[in-house]
Amino acid sequence: MFWSYLMRLLPAMQTVSARIGLVLCMLLGSTAIIAMSSWLNAAALAGSAAVEQHLARTVQSYQAALEQSHNVAVSAQGLERDVARMRQTLTDLGEQEAAGDLSGLAGRGAVFRLLRQKSSELEGLEAQIASQSPFVEGAFAEGNAVLSRMRALTVETGPVEARSVLFSEEAVRLAGVITTMRQLSVAPLVERAAADLSAAVVLPELDGRDDAARGNQQATITSVLEVLGQRASTLQEAARNVMAMPAPVDTAYTPLSTADAVIRYAGDFIPSWAGAIAIDLLPAVLVLMVAVAKGAIRSARSRVPVEDRMTLSELRAAVVALREVEELADAPRTGVRSVAVPYAPPAPPAPPLPDDPVPLNTPMHPAGGKQAAE
Repeated sequence: MFWSYLMRLLPAMQTVSARIGLVLCMLLGSTAIIAMSSWLNAAALAGSAAVEQHLARTVQSYQAALEQSHNVAVSAQGLERDVARMRQTLTDLGEQEAAGDLSGLAGRGAVFRLLRQKSSELEGLEAQIASQSPFVEGAFAEGNAVLSRMRALTVETGPVEARSVLFSEEAVRLAGVITTMRQLSVAPLVERAAADLSAAVVLPELDGRDDAARGNQQATITSVLEVLGQRASTLQEAARNVMAMPAPVDTAYTPLSTADAVIRYAGDFIPSWAGAIAIDLLPAVLVLMVAVAKGAIRSARSRVPVEDRMTLSELRAAVVALREVEELADAPRTGVRSVAVPYAPPAPPAPPLPDDPVPLNTPMHPAGGKQAAE
């Protein structure tokens, strides 16, 4: 309706001010039309694609969170090598003590029992770390399987609303897998075990034969505890580095309507927005075309004489107007307008009157004359 009014009014304007006024009205109306309906057109052109874009972005977010959780879990599993190296060090020291190379007393005395105690603790920690590896790999494989189904739903044919429902279910399942993988990290366990390794020590009873032997055992135990503290600090620092790794960003899938998706991802659908706006503004080109064409027609007619521009109806109207003007010119000055009377031929002249008048009471002969009636 707006463009149909402009199609009739704007080409009819002949003054510059009138044209400028209607052009301003056209600009204001065009802005209102774009504000009201261009996003609807864009939703119709790119609505499903925008929702699919939202699904694809969500899949990328979940994939990044899954990979980050897996990296943290794998880095925590890498602490197993540090624990194994530390356990092997204590085992080697225990063999040296059994040979009498540390305290000078061969056998399994107090120093050997202390080394054996800490080596057993590290062996148990190593077993706990190794037991988590199958769960980490299983969770990662399950997460990748869920991601594959989510990608398939993103590019699958069919109504996007139905696919969004299935995608939401898979997103909930994948969020649970990511949470499970974050809980499988053994870095906090290693950090606590490393802190207890040097702090919680059960010192065995010195079993040397004399004071000199017991002194050697005590000195060896002190040295072992110092080495144990250093290794525990190194292991604890490695665990803290793993714990300091950035955690995966919490990702949650939020269903969007086609209009909201188009607005959120408008930058990805600039061609669709341009097409929608072009659809709304295309009648403006037609209005301008009609205005230019009618302006050219008026300009061409202004250079043609009036008698060459008159049509048959205009000529007929001019003749009627000319007759009325002539009748007004012939009318009396009293102001009474003469009425046109149809043309009639003049009547024949009357016969001459007789010389001798006939009495009034004497009947006339049908043929006339002076004869009296008999």
